[in-house]
Amino acid sequence: MPEGIAPAPRSGRPLADRLDLRLIAEMVEPRARVLDIGCGDGSLLDILVHEKDVDGRGIELDMSLVTAAVAHGLPVIHADADTDLAFYPDAAFDYVILSRTLQATERPREVLAQMLRIGRRAVVSFPNFGHWQVRLKLLLTGRMPRTKALDRAWYDTPNIHLCTISDFFALCEADGYRVERWLGVDEAGRKTPWRRNRWLANLFAEQGLFLLTRG
Repeated sequence: MPEGIAPAPRSGRPLADRLDLRLIAEMVEPRARVLDIGCGDGSLLDILVHEKDVDGRGIELDMSLVTAAVAHGLPVIHADADTDLAFYPDAAFDYVILSRTLQATERPREVLAQMLRIGRRAVVSFPNFGHWQVRLKLLLTGRMPRTKALDRAWYDTPNIHLCTISDFFALCEADGYRVERWLGVDEAGRKTPWRRNRWLANLFAEQGLFLLTRG
């Protein structure tokens, strides 16, 4: 957007405006081509379209959320990340975003590969199952932990592939992805003082946020 020109007006609906969404938005260049996978009601897409002037698209599995996003003028379609990314051409986007959705996909490794096929960069965030509270609750109770980031019982959660920040670094190294930037943040999205230390972030961060390119 040219300097001195105010951003386009927002949709007028109430937005979550989570801090972690703001951190993701900071990673995206203005006027980029963006695909937001698992975009929910379009809160992040709304920020990117109206404040970053991106050419943004969204896909979402939950039809009620698709309807909510479309009702507010956002270009969101009903699609499944596990099966439908294969239909997009190579390098169709500058950024492909997956916010707190990786752990709910059936084939997370394949989804990441597709993201970095159809996009120059991938932005991924996920709850960190290595957080100290998760470890402590599992140790003391012997039951699957529930936290603010993982707030459903094991039998009622969409999360089927939980991982830690260390696990994700290992996957990136195994598949040849370059981590351009990463952050360990709390549930609200506040940056933490251990964000430059993988071991400490794996223990104390409630979620990880990564900007990736192909190696």
